[in-house]
Amino acid sequence: MAKGNHTTVTEFVLMVFTDRPEMQLPLFVVFLVIYLITLMGNLGMILLIRADSQLHTPMCYFLSHLAFIDLCYSSSTGPKMLQNLLVKKKPISFSGCFAQLYFSSAFTTTQCFLLATMAYDRYVAICNPLIYTAIMTQQVCRELVIGVYTYGFLNSVIQTALTFQLSFCDSNVIHHFYCADPPLLALSCSDTHSKKSSS
Repeated sequence: MAKGNHTTVTEFVLMVFTDRPEMQLPLFVVFLVIYLITLMGNLGMILLIRADSQLHTPMCYFLSHLAFIDLCYSSSTGPKMLQNLLVKKKPISFSGCFAQLYFSSAFTTTQCFLLATMAYDRYVAICNPLIYTAIMTQQVCRELVIGVYTYGFLNSVIQTALTFQLSFCDSNVIHHFYCADPPLLALSCSDTHSKKSSS
């Protein structure tokens, strides 16, 4: 931790979209509706793909995982944002911020690599249509998805650990609606060069 006349940060304060109290309830309703549509849409897609045997293809398998990741990502940031739209004080504990950063980073990274995997699947289907089913077997699809999740979550462990090794002192106001790397790095009172170069 930094030495000198600094106060060590034990919690952060999240800034939402507006400080105007009359706007907070309408924003809460709008974002609650968006969040519920996101949940229902993704859950519906997952259940539909699982229920219909004609949708048991590699692309639909990847789509169901993409829907699951989107559902989890939305749930890692959405509920806290909705809560903050209803209350005056908007604190998040140090460990809560750590968890939010970890999961949002994990699901973002996993989503990116899953999209790359889906692009590879389409490449194989277009360029090698006659041997597509021999290449993209259920076992291969499972291994690709396991690899994507493993890399996403391991990368997030490293990135989150690097962020929270930094010292946070004086200001604890995060100018964002959830704990994310750029606003946290802006609050740090230690050298962030090594963290920025590893991102």
